[in-house]
Amino acid sequence: MPLLLVKELGLQPYGDIWSAMQDYTDKRDPTTPDQLWLLQHPAVFTLGQAGKPEHILNPGKIPIVNSDRGGQVTYHGPGQLIAYSLLDLRRARLGVRGLVTQLESAVIGLLAKYGIQANASKDAPGVYIDGAKVASLGLRVRKGCSYHGLSLNIDMDLEPFTRINPCGYPGLEVTQLTELGVDSDIPSLGRELAQQLADGLGYTLSFTDPDAENPR
Repeated sequence: MPLLLVKELGLQPYGDIWSAMQDYTDKRDPTTPDQLWLLQHPAVFTLGQAGKPEHILNPGKIPIVNSDRGGQVTYHGPGQLIAYSLLDLRRARLGVRGLVTQLESAVIGLLAKYGIQANASKDAPGVYIDGAKVASLGLRVRKGCSYHGLSLNIDMDLEPFTRINPCGYPGLEVTQLTELGVDSDIPSLGRELAQQLADGLGYTLSFTDPDAENPR
């Protein structure tokens, strides 16, 4: 089974990690290992490549970054688990829609372990619980390889979501795991999510020391 190298990077500025993902993707060759980066971001709004600025209603002092991922606008902040999937889709024989499905299924499988029933939507990528969004997805594919990934709301301040139309949907309700009775810490949930994704993709996990092989 192919290896999926997992890096647990803690709290990292969005711009630094975005640049690191681009750099890693640009320097890849057919032997470069696939990686999953688990981290959190300081408060930031990100607008996808085709995102419409009018969906940012009242950003206040929170910075806005025009990203190269797909999708509309979303919010990242401490207490939210970020999982960036840097995969060679050609080698994995996986299309973009297939990767989206695998990411959604990993979140749904993780939540099921905690007795929470969640679902995906054909109309809007992400994971929902009773109509409220708990995980958002946005990807970019370059040279046949993916970067960016998903964000899962765990224990964060949800107020900034009221300053935008989340994912371009006015009035979309947003939720998080602590409101659903989950009290597991973010690093543990990140590792569980990584295992769910690896199982779905047919990978073997390998956790690496980020200081020994820092993606930045």
